[in-house]
Amino acid sequence: MRRMKNRRVPGGERTVPLFPLILLTGFFLLGLILGQVLCARIPGETSRELTRYLTDYLQLGEGAGRSAKALLSALLIYFRYPLLAFLLGFASVGILLLPVVSAVYGFFLSFSVCCFVAVFGTGGLLLAVSVLGIRCLLALPCYFFLAVPAFEASASLAAVSFGGGKRAAPVVYGSKWWARLFTAVSILLAGTVAELFLTPILLRFALERVL
Repeated sequence: MRRMKNRRVPGGERTVPLFPLILLTGFFLLGLILGQVLCARIPGETSRELTRYLTDYLQLGEGAGRSAKALLSALLIYFRYPLLAFLLGFASVGILLLPVVSAVYGFFLSFSVCCFVAVFGTGGLLLAVSVLGIRCLLALPCYFFLAVPAFEASASLAAVSFGGGKRAAPVVYGSKWWARLFTAVSILLAGTVAELFLTPILLRFALERVL
């Protein structure tokens, strides 16, 4: 009888798996488009609400180094999508949910930026960059860095679960899988620190030129 080999989780190879990357990027772009479409429907009073939000955020940022609430909020902002993508790599349903999560991620990012621009005009883009720039620069690549191998792992689990009775090798999460998580967590923690101490400074700079 032939010995069954373990199926290793993709994601540690040198080549980039194109299909998961293209698929997840496509759903992310779809979310971006939907965010722009729905942003056109925001009510006029959003201007006051968004201004109040920025003011409260700035006040919160002034005491961010001492505020547990600010720390938890920053951790949630940076880790929610990458960590969710990573966890979905342990479930076969991730093959369906990861594209949805990518679309949701793109939607809320696009909607946020469009709200800034719709309320504050061209100056809103500067405000959006000051609030979301560092976050997008660090958290977004980490999301795809974890989501692509997670999608492949989920697809392998689905093949094992719904293989139609065929013998399939079990999925093995190797050291490269966990190295990816460690790398992403390190970057996200650096982003959390930047969110607490650098983003309020950038926002204050932008507010002085827009409001």
